[in-house]
Amino acid sequence: MEFILPLNGKTKYSLTLDPTVWIFDDRKIDLKTYFVDEKIVEDADEKYLDAVGKHWSREIMEGAVYPPTLKTERKFDRKGMQTGTFGMVLGTFIKNAEPLEDATTVTLETANGTYDFSLADASSLILKFSHEGKPLNEDGPVHVLFDDGSNVDNPITHVTAIRIQ
Repeated sequence: MEFILPLNGKTKYSLTLDPTVWIFDDRKIDLKTYFVDEKIVEDADEKYLDAVGKHWSREIMEGAVYPPTLKTERKFDRKGMQTGTFGMVLGTFIKNAEPLEDATTVTLETANGTYDFSLADASSLILKFSHEGKPLNEDGPVHVLFDDGSNVDNPITHVTAIRIQ
């Protein structure tokens, strides 16, 4: 089984997605709580401006802070990674591929056929890449879940490629 997913088509950049390394990505979402917790929608630009403002204020009040050292770096939760069920939002990768202006559809190619979604709908799809700490070896490399969780028990499996048309 191939664990690499190409994302290409009507895009400025073609991407090669490797779900085996997403476990270390800060953008991963915990699927054990994602569908039961209330979702808070954040604007990325607003969040960035807020963070920069706080950093600027701290620099003015406290002075410069040196980069983190091994003693102050954030530690990974090994136990959580070994037992967790995680996913990534497809929209992040679509945005990085920079779809061309005439692109309207995202097609998921699977061993069982193809699934078409509008570009807006596809941006909210979730690519589940681990279940209880294990990669999806049997029917992976990813399972595609809807943002509302309506297909958690019957996800789209055996995904081989993602094409933007």
